[in-house]
Amino acid sequence: MQQRLQKLIAAAGITSRRHAEELIRTGQVTVNGRVITELGTKADPERDHIKVKGRLINLQLSQHVDIYVLLNKPKGYLTSMSDPEGRPLVVDLIPASLGRLHPVGRLDFNTEGLLLLTNDGEFTNLVTSARNQIPKVYKAKVQGTPSDRAIDRLRRGVLIGEHERTAPAEIRKLRESESNSWFEVVLHEGRNQQVRRMFDAIGHSVVRLSRTRIGNLEDKHLRVGEWRKLTATEVKQFKKPKKVKSETGRRRMRVVRR
Repeated sequence: MQQRLQKLIAAAGITSRRHAEELIRTGQVTVNGRVITELGTKADPERDHIKVKGRLINLQLSQHVDIYVLLNKPKGYLTSMSDPEGRPLVVDLIPASLGRLHPVGRLDFNTEGLLLLTNDGEFTNLVTSARNQIPKVYKAKVQGTPSDRAIDRLRRGVLIGEHERTAPAEIRKLRESESNSWFEVVLHEGRNQQVRRMFDAIGHSVVRLSRTRIGNLEDKHLRVGEWRKLTATEVKQFKKPKKVKSETGRRRMRVVRR
């Protein structure tokens, strides 16, 4: 059966559908020896020879088994598949026997906490899509104690770049000491180093940061550096259709009528 190339590449576990589209645009995908650059192109993996960067992916499609892993990322690991500087990678913490897994989203080098890895490109696209707004919960230790007014600024949204304003966030103070304070931060977007840049914007640098929850997924018993496979129920939670509020306030599925 013919399917869009970006969907097939994602299904092979090579990358997310979004990145697969970039591979197609830049001429790194061929079908039966012909370079494909048009995103709407379809192929049948049972009849066509599909290559990504010169590598045939048909066998990966026929043998593919979806794997979903939750890792408690340590500080000092890069959320990437490779690094020219030779820094430690999060994928090095996962057994090679699980096959080639890629990170779902990012945690910066000095941030620890929960990180998903998978070979399911569709799942990656679903979790990282801004449209789905899956909340991520962080615990931040910051220098000093920001004023209530400063925290309210972060809750409303703050400039973290010349033309970059954050969306509203949920922020709760956990505790404080003479020199530091701790906050729980809930984000519904995923900008680069967002929590750190938010607190920098109000003059209080983050000295330690960890992600404690992704959507409804958390695991207080998973030690730093450890990993486990997601249960079928946990995977299903991410794949549930998103509900929206109707004008009357009741939750319902969005229906498009023609």
